[in-house]
Amino acid sequence: MCGGSICVLAAVFALSLVFIFLRDGKKSQRKSKLPPGSMGWPYIGETLQLYSLDPNVFFATKQKRYGEIFKTHILGCPCVMLAGPEAAKFVLVSQAHLFKPTYPKSKERLIGPSALFFHQGKYHTQLRKLVQASLSPEVIRNMVADVEAVMISTLDSWVGGHVINTFHEMKKLSFEVGILAIFGHLENHYREKLKNNYHMVDRGYNSFPSIIPGTPYRRALLARRDLSKIISGIIADRKEKGIFGKNLLGHLLDSKDENGETLTDEQIADNIIGVLFAAQDTTASVMTWILKYLHDNPKILEGVKAEQNTIHRSNDEGFQPLSWSQTRRMPISHRVVLEALRMASIISFTFREAVADVEYKGYLIPKGWKVMPLFRNMHHNPEFFSDPEKFDPSRFEVTPKPYTFMPFGSGAHACPGNELAKLELLTLIHHVVTKFRWEVIGSKNGVQYSPFPVPLHGLPARFWKLPS
Repeated sequence: MCGGSICVLAAVFALSLVFIFLRDGKKSQRKSKLPPGSMGWPYIGETLQLYSLDPNVFFATKQKRYGEIFKTHILGCPCVMLAGPEAAKFVLVSQAHLFKPTYPKSKERLIGPSALFFHQGKYHTQLRKLVQASLSPEVIRNMVADVEAVMISTLDSWVGGHVINTFHEMKKLSFEVGILAIFGHLENHYREKLKNNYHMVDRGYNSFPSIIPGTPYRRALLARRDLSKIISGIIADRKEKGIFGKNLLGHLLDSKDENGETLTDEQIADNIIGVLFAAQDTTASVMTWILKYLHDNPKILEGVKAEQNTIHRSNDEGFQPLSWSQTRRMPISHRVVLEALRMASIISFTFREAVADVEYKGYLIPKGWKVMPLFRNMHHNPEFFSDPEKFDPSRFEVTPKPYTFMPFGSGAHACPGNELAKLELLTLIHHVVTKFRWEVIGSKNGVQYSPFPVPLHGLPARFWKLPS
């Protein structure tokens, strides 16, 4: 009898263990489930939907249906998209070590594998310090006069009533500012060679990555090879003359790691081209949007004019140069810049890749999957920005909630050139509103993606100089 009871108790105990195991297993499965969403067609996933729709509509529709975390499959990769500030902080800051920066290999080949934003760890830290040092406020404040000279020369070339493609002209302008930040004053023959070859690389950067002779991507690869040779020539010239300077090239040439090793010419070239890519299209896009938003909002334009005309008069009606301290005292214009960055959201999202299986809010993000914090969704979320489709710089009289506004990213991979970009934008505003009037030609609405969002057709416009 006693032995039978023991057997029964043993059986009950064993069954209990099985039940607990199965129950815990189910809990584990529940904890490890993939986020909701659709993976689309085999291999191509939902890439066609992304590129056939306005990306804003694609992402917003997904978020409305599935919530702030959802899965999809685009550009040949399974992805988890995150549309909330907590998630952005998780990926970019608090658990950034679990997510490495990633780019398609075709684009990495054109920029260069040693560029800092492809890396983590010691190498990334070393390079980021160098880039930040070359773009610090202490260095940039000495660039104001040169940036202003580029701005005045560019704007004067638009005068005469002929129609310009504003975005294309802004790309030329931001390229020249990028050259200043990287090389300082550069000889004309080097500048022209860099410009011609960089333009070829830029044209092929977003093309289909075919290595067939004659294709844009193939031509871009050849131009990229020539860029390395040109930069090596500049490096040799600077070393021979002993000219390093406080610009990016000077910092890269003067750098040594913990073992006393210097950077190779190829590493320097990759990082120079990476900075050019990071600086040109994004800044040009924002400058183009600023001109559109000011054109479309006359009352806001009048407030900006009043602020900038006060500075203009204090500078002897423009005969004295703009100063660094003056660019720090433009509150209305600064809010216009912030609102343009929010509205346009030039960087709609950023790519990361999970380096291990990661659990977030009960969902599994598998190792190797791409992870995309969606900045645009946060910037246009009415919970964080009331009436988000209205251009309203006054909203920035109050600081946004943390991680709801990230035009320059966040964390260790945030854009190190944000101070230079702001200087460029504020210098543009100062000169364009105090010296020019402009008219947008054709449709005043519409957006095109190339791949960054820009006004339709690059914002065709005419410019006239105001009477002195």
